[in-house]
Amino acid sequence: MTAARAVRSFRGMARPRTDSLSSGDWARAALEVLARSGIEAVAVEPLARRLRVTKGSFYWHFRSRAELLAAALREWETSATREVIALVDTVADPRERLRRLFLEAMPGPPRRRAIELAVSDAATHPIVAPALRRVVQQRIAYLGACYRGLGFAPEAARHRAMLTYSAYVGALRLIREAPGRFPAGKRDLEAYRRHVTRTLLAPAGRAAARRVSRSKSGPSR
Repeated sequence: MTAARAVRSFRGMARPRTDSLSSGDWARAALEVLARSGIEAVAVEPLARRLRVTKGSFYWHFRSRAELLAAALREWETSATREVIALVDTVADPRERLRRLFLEAMPGPPRRRAIELAVSDAATHPIVAPALRRVVQQRIAYLGACYRGLGFAPEAARHRAMLTYSAYVGALRLIREAPGRFPAGKRDLEAYRRHVTRTLLAPAGRAAARRVSRSKSGPSR
């Protein structure tokens, strides 16, 4: 055996078989467990069995469960916030951007709702807390920017953004905690979405409108 072949053979033994699993695969699997069973259920051995690999595969990508949790939360932040914002941000009209967000998020697919609720339920966890706070801030800031694009004054835009996000979070909890109260049929759900859209896109009020009008007309002479 040549020296080069021996080195390759040694590396092959040193590196555990991962069956092509990436760190992202582990992160997404952790999110699935988080959504189904909560944060305490996210553990290395059960995940390895779920993915049909050895724990060596996990330790090839992560040094600890804490690193896995952080990676899972980054995956959630990317797929459920940054990618969504990037997608709707291609729409020029802020009103249409908000309409698309409402359509996508009210109430959203069951898997995403489960992940959102699981992360929220773990809000006091030391790894979850900063990630959740960052995501909420990003979402409210983006909503506020859309409302400012509609002509809302900064304070009114901030308040409407918080109201909008509160409606989203409330819908998630209502579906879980009182499922019979949330519109379920296609017709009822569409009517609810139309009502939400009309309510949240309504003008900010006469005072705000006057401020916007003054700002557009420029300083008085």
